[in-house]
Amino acid sequence: METDGDLSGTSGVRVVVVDDHPLFREGLRAALESTDDVRVVAEAETVAAALEAVAAQQPDVVVMDLSLPDASGIEATKRLGQLHPSVPVLMLTTSDDDGSLLGSLQAGARGYLVKGAGRDEVLHAVRTVAHGGAVFSADVATRISALLTGGVRREAEQLFPALTSREVEVLDLVARGLDNRRIARELFLAEKTVRNHISHIFDKLHVATRTEAAARARDAGLGEPPRPAGASGAPGTAG
Repeated sequence: METDGDLSGTSGVRVVVVDDHPLFREGLRAALESTDDVRVVAEAETVAAALEAVAAQQPDVVVMDLSLPDASGIEATKRLGQLHPSVPVLMLTTSDDDGSLLGSLQAGARGYLVKGAGRDEVLHAVRTVAHGGAVFSADVATRISALLTGGVRREAEQLFPALTSREVEVLDLVARGLDNRRIARELFLAEKTVRNHISHIFDKLHVATRTEAAARARDAGLGEPPRPAGASGAPGTAG
């Protein structure tokens, strides 16, 4: 662990960088400290060193890599959340697979950027997360929405085992208030096919109206597209 001593009185955003590649840490530090309002107060290359650095420095944000020698950045984020719940974590990693993304979010990460992001994007992310917001690159935000939507639909399929996957999709759009023409456009189906699906849904759910079907759908979590944490404010951010 490398620190800059006791900087608890330093103004601006105080950052701990956790990454096991010295050259990357050096480059990231230079990028962050190219502005007057961000200061790297410690660097760490292991989970153990990261926990020690955060305890000593109480930073405004931790910039975390996923691949560390002694454990994953996801595990480090979980432990930081338990020990220092007020210190947010921003993931900055080469891993862009869905498992790493969801694991980071479940661990409590407040942001997720893939290495290769520009200096301004990283600075914006650090400031946003440090001040209580969440930030994800545009492609990551889109994937979060898709992953969460898929999760809700899988749960709905379990709650309505009599419905087919297509019928769950139709029911979801009914719950959002779309008429048959809009549903047909959304799912690239003929309106007659949509009407048939809705008729089957009514029969299987034992309901007589769209209102009843929509109410059942909303009770199961359908009908409202999930908003990624970056859905408001600037693209990819939320404050």
